[in-house]
Amino acid sequence: MKHSDIAAPLLTWYDAHARVLPWRVSPAERAAGVMPDPYRVWMSEIMLQQTTVAAVKSYFERFTALWPCVTDLANAEDDEVMGEWAGLGYYARARNLLKCARVIRDSYDGHFPQTRAELQSLPGIGPYTSAAIASIAFNQPETVVDGNVERVVSRLFRVETPLPAAKPELTKLAETLTPQDRAGDYAQAMMDLGATICTPKSPDCAPCPLTDSCAAQAVGDAARFPLKTPKKPKPTRHGHAYVARTTRGEWVLEKRPDKGLLGGMLGWPGTHWAQEHATEAPFNAEWDELGDVRHTFTHFHLVLTVHVAEGVTNPPDHYTLRGENAFRPSDLPTVMRKAFDLAHAKLEI
Repeated sequence: MKHSDIAAPLLTWYDAHARVLPWRVSPAERAAGVMPDPYRVWMSEIMLQQTTVAAVKSYFERFTALWPCVTDLANAEDDEVMGEWAGLGYYARARNLLKCARVIRDSYDGHFPQTRAELQSLPGIGPYTSAAIASIAFNQPETVVDGNVERVVSRLFRVETPLPAAKPELTKLAETLTPQDRAGDYAQAMMDLGATICTPKSPDCAPCPLTDSCAAQAVGDAARFPLKTPKKPKPTRHGHAYVARTTRGEWVLEKRPDKGLLGGMLGWPGTHWAQEHATEAPFNAEWDELGDVRHTFTHFHLVLTVHVAEGVTNPPDHYTLRGENAFRPSDLPTVMRKAFDLAHAKLEI
């Protein structure tokens, strides 16, 4: 089998083994003329960036139930959307989700553009996402390359260049495989193959539809690929979070700046994430130090020392006060929810 001929056996395999996903139109439905909703394709692709399918499913279902179309999302309140996104991480994605929805509402009359170039001009849509939407939603013959596809291609061609330096090479090789017909199904088939058979540590080569084309399988070293440049150890940063409640039972929160980590999210007042030793509290109260919570971001580990105070009077005006009926711990990003959970467990509040 030639590498240029892999689409046919891969699509035959996909027709029988495609994953059932809430944002996906099945191969049978597609063959019957059902076209994917570009809004659902876009939503899923944004959510899946740096996040697993298992983690995304419930968020996707909740978002599309609350906001069934892109205009509904564009008309939503920022705080409501950010609250529903809480826990999914990489919060710039949620801010760009809103920006993009509003551009589509205002400049495209609520309809997604169909070309990769136009899609890539929208907020939060880069080369990968634009290719995925153009291919999956509009059946354009664009090459979609995520981590799963990189792994499959690196094994098919036995690419010795380590990632991330190999990315341009793997993309060019993937382009040689992309068919003109059924491009959307082919893109999803490649991703499914990487997710279910051509897996990172233990590829299951026996049932793979591309075994006869795989250079790495031919010499028995598929699991060695893709090669990767060793990552540098993540540094550890330190900070302090101050969990407080007023005499009226209101939680004292702050909205973080739109730019930067956890941008636009609600959180507890605190210090910058650099210093290890306690610094001056954000306002006067009877603070008790409870202990530490730990969280890992993309580029560093964080140790956050949690302080708590009850019965606070007159917190500064720039903080946000939320009563019991208006506060949901689930609206907080994960690290801030960890701080709340520690306070709740220690003080039974």
